[in-house]
Amino acid sequence: MQRNSRSIIGICSVAALALLLLALSFPTGGSVLAQGVPTPTPNDPIWRGFSAVRDAIEEARSVDLTIVRSYDWEQSEWKGGIDSCVDLEDITQARELYFGWTYTITSLRGEVFQARISFDLKELAVCDRLDTVAATPVPGTPNPNLPTPVAGSAAVGTFELGGQVLDASLNTFGYMSRAGMKWIKQQVSYSLGDDPSKVTTIINVAHSNGYKILLSVLGAKDQLAASFDSYVNTYAQFLAGAAGLGADAIEVWNEPNIDREWPAGQINGGNYTKMLAAAFNAIKAKNANTIVISAAPAPTGFFGAAGCTDQGCNDDTFMTQMAQAGAANYMDCVGLHYNEGVIPPSQNSNDPRGSYPTYFFSSMLNRGYSPFGGKQVCWTELGYLSGEGYSTAIPAGFAWAQNTTVAQHAAWLAEAATLSAQSGKVRLMIVFNVDFPYYTATDPQGGYAMVRPGGACPACDSLGAVMKK
Repeated sequence: MQRNSRSIIGICSVAALALLLLALSFPTGGSVLAQGVPTPTPNDPIWRGFSAVRDAIEEARSVDLTIVRSYDWEQSEWKGGIDSCVDLEDITQARELYFGWTYTITSLRGEVFQARISFDLKELAVCDRLDTVAATPVPGTPNPNLPTPVAGSAAVGTFELGGQVLDASLNTFGYMSRAGMKWIKQQVSYSLGDDPSKVTTIINVAHSNGYKILLSVLGAKDQLAASFDSYVNTYAQFLAGAAGLGADAIEVWNEPNIDREWPAGQINGGNYTKMLAAAFNAIKAKNANTIVISAAPAPTGFFGAAGCTDQGCNDDTFMTQMAQAGAANYMDCVGLHYNEGVIPPSQNSNDPRGSYPTYFFSSMLNRGYSPFGGKQVCWTELGYLSGEGYSTAIPAGFAWAQNTTVAQHAAWLAEAATLSAQSGKVRLMIVFNVDFPYYTATDPQGGYAMVRPGGACPACDSLGAVMKK
């Protein structure tokens, strides 16, 4: 696992803290606060966490932290566990807890203290050694063989919602309107010799019904393997043609970190960045307003501690490789997928499967946001699986979702949209999916669908409520 740096940061100045202390003296506390300072109420977990670690540090270090110069906090993954910053006499006593908040407090005398606390506020460690709060990584140095990026970024504006559709029809558009969606995503394939005109109808149907269109363009990995440079150039020109026809956004490939989508033995974020660079420049030269989205990697830790094998790479390793190759220079938005949640997106612990970062909405978001110097994320697939309403049982490979209800499916999608919008890190969220009917013993895509068997759409209403539709 890798630590997610500065995913949530708050700073409290002396003056702001004075306001907090003043507010605490009133029964209705928290009515007058500096922007960005957590509301000091018993229900605010950030404030409760700060209070707990401050008390623990005061006791452990015999200091007075009633008023401090500053403090900050971050949602963290502790690679060695919560006690890895503590000098334990018996290392076998180290707790196997890897997620929580890290608080760094600077006293009025300039002394710096650090403590860690679990999300449920039940486990706490006062650190003997300070972890430097890592700055957001900046884009890596581009491969000198890559082209100079075409200037301009189209990824501006506020958060928007969309959905991946199978049937771009008036019936589907009615559901999407209820949900407050403004974008349609459709996947198209490219093979050598294909003409961009094949996407004309898709683009025109979306636009004529008042929607923006995101095209996720899948390529042919065998053709890519046979002649990498030649195929990349023709693929890039196809994307340029789609941009010229009016595509509002293009996702360059799909899940290139696994051998299902990319040639085995060639899977590396640096190799993908060569394709992304060619595609970005071709698209921008044709239509500067088209948003270029990097291919969302498959969220996975399958490839172990090494991060990569010939068959693929863990998504965090792959995105680190991309960043090191300079990928941030060739995208408007970082493509991400999140499709294996079984708890609310606001929950950061107690997943029954364990604590791997791809299980949790927040750590998955920061997994994509952190490497690229502040580039916003575009969720090109975000969904929750529920088998409720289908006569066929959830396939064995998806048994982790067997207890998710349709009501949870609807509520969690709405919560994910809210958290995405409030984070400031997300430009676009595409729900996977709106209307897929397929539900088989091996592929339960219909279980992800907003439109359920019989035509009900609870998620349309829950999303519509939070999107103010």
